[in-house]
Amino acid sequence: MNTGHSWTRAPTMMRFTIIDPRATVSFLAPPHALKALAAGCAAGAETTADLLTALIRYDAELARDLRDQLAIFREHNVAGDTAWIDTRIADDADYAPAVELLSRPVQALSQRPGPLGLVIFNLSARRIIQIQNSYANLERSDRGRIRRNGRPVRILYSYTLPDDWTIVP
Repeated sequence: MNTGHSWTRAPTMMRFTIIDPRATVSFLAPPHALKALAAGCAAGAETTADLLTALIRYDAELARDLRDQLAIFREHNVAGDTAWIDTRIADDADYAPAVELLSRPVQALSQRPGPLGLVIFNLSARRIIQIQNSYANLERSDRGRIRRNGRPVRILYSYTLPDDWTIVP
């Protein structure tokens, strides 16, 4: 499936999986999303929706694209009826858009790192797990560059994860 977004198949992607109390979502995104998602956690995100809302401050285009991808996924899939997504994964091993973990094929997809790695944000446990990270180790306190229309601008943001958050390793 072509989402129309060239970055979804770029060789410089990371897989991100977000676990919240109600659902687990997985997607490929540019590696700058690592710091932006951590900043969203630092801002108090408790759900995937909260995290995507926080992401708007740092990269509105990416946040919108991920929300659109999840809306398409939810339009075609529900727990117990995942034929639509299961068929796409079977037909295209590089399937890239955002998915919810509702079936075994989707679960397997969520465990495949992108070219630059796989990072899990467990919002319930307040833990960030860097399964594989070839981009840059995530720091508890850091800064990143704001993006407008998908491009970095001169404005920086900073974040500091609260003490009850853990980064592994």
